[in-house]
Amino acid sequence: MNKFKRRDFLKATVGVAAGTALGTGSVLLPTEAVAQQYTMVPEKGAKLRVLRWSRFVQGDIDAYMANVKKFTEKTGIEVRVDNEGWEDVRPKAAVAANIGSGPDVIISTFEDAHQYPDKLVDVSDVANYLGGKYGGWYDVCKDYCTEKGRWVAVPMGCAGNSVVHRIGAMKEAGFSEFPKDLAGFLKLAQAYKAKGLPPGFALGNATGDGNVWTHWLVWSHGGKMVDQKGNVVIASPETEAALNYGKQLYETFIPGTLSWLDPNNNKAFLDGQIGMTTNGISIYYAAKTSPDPKLKEMANDIGHANLPIGPVGKPTELNLFFPMMLFKYSKVPNAAKAYLAFMMEKEQYEPWQQAAIGYVSHPLKAYEQNPLWKSDPKNIPYRDSMRIMLPNGYSGPMGYASAACMADFIMVNMVAEAVSGAKTPKEAMERAKARAERYYKV
Repeated sequence: MNKFKRRDFLKATVGVAAGTALGTGSVLLPTEAVAQQYTMVPEKGAKLRVLRWSRFVQGDIDAYMANVKKFTEKTGIEVRVDNEGWEDVRPKAAVAANIGSGPDVIISTFEDAHQYPDKLVDVSDVANYLGGKYGGWYDVCKDYCTEKGRWVAVPMGCAGNSVVHRIGAMKEAGFSEFPKDLAGFLKLAQAYKAKGLPPGFALGNATGDGNVWTHWLVWSHGGKMVDQKGNVVIASPETEAALNYGKQLYETFIPGTLSWLDPNNNKAFLDGQIGMTTNGISIYYAAKTSPDPKLKEMANDIGHANLPIGPVGKPTELNLFFPMMLFKYSKVPNAAKAYLAFMMEKEQYEPWQQAAIGYVSHPLKAYEQNPLWKSDPKNIPYRDSMRIMLPNGYSGPMGYASAACMADFIMVNMVAEAVSGAKTPKEAMERAKARAERYYKV
């Protein structure tokens, strides 16, 4: 890619032949995707507008914008990138889909592409090209980004989420390594509280941190919002067991977590108020790159670990997924497809990941070999985030209902009500069931 001139880029840059190799809804085999070229000429005078979530890691936005500049230099296509908080991108994307006007590309969260798939451009050509070239997509990518056999979004990756904790306090509590079971996890949380470094997990409507740990809590005990047929089954003995465990965990939390959004736990951890939370690698990044000697010292004491395995006996992690959606109202879809493919190519993607020390975990299997993962053992828990995560809506089908339940924070609210004592576990479950059924019965 570095040797390409502008005319070469415009001739053949992003994948398989659109319109001939791909009919509507068809999917190429990976080998076919590599063998064919996608001949594309961006619209004359094309300018792109992209909306994405705002940064938590400075290296992310710096490297991302450097790649945007590189794209413009190669193609002559001007790109405007706007940034919004996670909580703001989703409603803005919904408004854009509804009124038929807005950014050409929106990088949003979870399964937003399933809320308005008919408003999105079929990007199967780009997705099959990238998958064929870079070892294939993790299965969860298809859950989030395909609808009726076609790709309606290109996976960007996910904000991998792990337990972020203080190593020294853990060892002082008698743990030689981070516990892998629920009993040990609770015992460690209690020990952190006793040492004046209580845990703090978000229980407000936090798109990333709140959803991630509350879904893990319920799923780890065998509870789930719906079964494979889409029947709402959240009110169950397994969910009740999860909520009772959560009540014990909540007793160790720092006060105030019921109102926490995504930035709150980062600030509390870096301020030395808490000793354990769930988060992306952004806390470690901030401490590691800070000029403050105290934060640099803290970075040496920060550990990362995957969430414990519950009674179901397997990982039950949810991570904040990022779909890149191209809207049909765009007047420059060819230019937008070129942009999406360019940003996911190895020459751009791996340096971007490295600059953010893995804040976004990759969706393409080939990027497991990014030197980033071996450069610091503390990065490792984030490497496999896409491979081990379950999709939102587990274990039912992805679609309008699962997306709406996530957007309405039903799981987060149920856990918050039950663990805080605002409602009994049974009351919280029944309320969650009633709210979910409004969407699943549509």
